[in-house]
Amino acid sequence: MTSALPARRYCIAPMLDWTDRFYRRFARTLTRHAWLYTEMVNTGALLHGDKMRHLRFDEIENPLALQLGGSEPADLARCARFAQDWGYDEVNLNVGCPSERVQSGSFGACLMLEPALVTDCVKAMRDAVSIDVTVKHRIGIDKVESYDFVRDFVGQVADAGCATFIVHARNAILKGLSPKENREIPPLKYDYVYRLKQDFPALEIIVNGGIADHDAGLAHLARVDGVMVGREAYQNPYSLAVVDARYYGDDRPAPTREAAMRALRGFVEAELAAGTPLRFISRHVLGLFQGQHGARNWRRMLSDSKLLKDADWTLVEQALAAVRPNELETAE
Repeated sequence: MTSALPARRYCIAPMLDWTDRFYRRFARTLTRHAWLYTEMVNTGALLHGDKMRHLRFDEIENPLALQLGGSEPADLARCARFAQDWGYDEVNLNVGCPSERVQSGSFGACLMLEPALVTDCVKAMRDAVSIDVTVKHRIGIDKVESYDFVRDFVGQVADAGCATFIVHARNAILKGLSPKENREIPPLKYDYVYRLKQDFPALEIIVNGGIADHDAGLAHLARVDGVMVGREAYQNPYSLAVVDARYYGDDRPAPTREAAMRALRGFVEAELAAGTPLRFISRHVLGLFQGQHGARNWRRMLSDSKLLKDADWTLVEQALAAVRPNELETAE
């Protein structure tokens, strides 16, 4: 990681169908420093599909990582080069997704059972690019619950030159649980992640899983190098407004909810002019006024299919007007 980039003290997790370029552009109106991650993109989609659709982003989204799914070292190396050429700051290998669809492609969490293959993948990617190559993984697979398992996995992959590990502090259950259940049912074992940092002090260890508020996130930072937050960052996006101050010491005033939305206007209007329906963007901002008077009006107006049909920025203005005047508040 170059000195020009902020530390990975706060990262927003890659979330399928959620962290697309529209969400990431919105998130950047709320935090300058947090690391953003794409949805997982499998190597086949990049090598044989529409690169523009999968790789396109606005440079304001940086620092930004491309998360890849795959298990063929040569294919991952080619895709890592795409990431570097397109201007991503990091390429991340998914070794944590437990879905059966991903397993059928022989990648995701099942790769934890093949650390030698993961090592080959990381080596190939690192040989291909100068940007950081990182790995996101679980602490165990199915009923394999020994700390030694994840310790040995990290140690072997680190020998390939990987210096950053993002650790979801739950086991992955490969059969019988849905991806959603895999995020909730296996117990969290943060102590495993803390032990990894103790055993590998030179590595950058980032904890992921179940982090619901900033107090919890900052408590983790006493033990590891960074936190990765998923659902809370998406469903309560205004929580991002204090990230720069609390995690990075940036004392510039946080934007109000209305200011954050208005900062998105130029982007929205450019996308509308290019033919993007407003609903592609509006679905990501529905939680902006969570907990505030008028939040229901905001959600209703920006999720109503009839109102969204052929809608432009005027609908956003109408939705803002429907929220009670509480935007003099600052972030808490």
